[in-house]
Amino acid sequence: MPELTRRSVLAVLLQPPARTVGVAFLGVAHSHARAKFDMVRADPRFRLLGVAEDNPQLRSVYGPLGVPLLGRAELLARADVELVVIESEVPRHEKDGLDALNAGKHVHLEKPPSDNRDGMQALVAAARRGGRLMQLGYMWRHHPGIQRLLEVARSGALGDVYLVRGTMNTLIDAVGRKQWNLFPGGQMFEQGCHLLDPIVRLMGKPLRIQSTLRTHGQFNDTLKDNTLAVLEYPRAMAVVTSSVLQPNANAYRALEIFGTKGTAVLRPIEPPVLEINRAKVELAPFRRYEGDFSELYRCITAGQALNVTPEEDLLVQDILLEASGM
Repeated sequence: MPELTRRSVLAVLLQPPARTVGVAFLGVAHSHARAKFDMVRADPRFRLLGVAEDNPQLRSVYGPLGVPLLGRAELLARADVELVVIESEVPRHEKDGLDALNAGKHVHLEKPPSDNRDGMQALVAAARRGGRLMQLGYMWRHHPGIQRLLEVARSGALGDVYLVRGTMNTLIDAVGRKQWNLFPGGQMFEQGCHLLDPIVRLMGKPLRIQSTLRTHGQFNDTLKDNTLAVLEYPRAMAVVTSSVLQPNANAYRALEIFGTKGTAVLRPIEPPVLEINRAKVELAPFRRYEGDFSELYRCITAGQALNVTPEEDLLVQDILLEASGM
């Protein structure tokens, strides 16, 4: 590339955005909160206007970071806050999401969005009623490997898909187990959702779901820590396993699609390594949440719809609840 052209491209990249979007965080208790906070704060397309958090310990962490600590009502009433990022505890997601949508804000809502079907329907209805975006925090919706997997399966290049198989394990301590044991679905509800999301968007609504949710760890609790869900389709099955008992689990997380003409395997998911019929596929670099917030900025400023429809979000929620025994 000629030097003049390189300089021209660099100049365009370094130009400030045509307009910025005002953002505030409603809750920062979720494990994904800090990474999203740091990303938004560093992104010139956004103006980080404040954080609302009731927990004094968390306020003491975020206060010194130079971002105003706001009250909940103050945050929701501010006209310059266009986007509310909800990273509160999972039991608060539904209420926080409804309050932000009813206040006329666009919303990025951490997963899972609700622990019941009626709550999810209310969230979608509030977004539609106010003409606002509600983006759910399924962290792999913009993952280049998963996007490529879905594309190749939908194209027919793998033939008739007869099996999809996903594994999403981790390792947590007794403190983490207490938090994840708030819901009867345990690990399937907490992390299995990340695999159910792309599988349901690919395969649609199953004929039936059979789940096995067990407590196998040597702890004095009832957390469903070793879980399995089988989704049955007319000519295919999807199997999701999710456990909190595996050391070094990230290296073994995987999503695989088997068809009558070929096989595509993403393992590990992060950092992504994708093979289609044993041939390695080059992928764009992946950093969690970058694609989510780029999509939000584009859709807010251009008045566009999100890539995942409300109908897909509702279906994913229904399947997640059933697979989690909820």
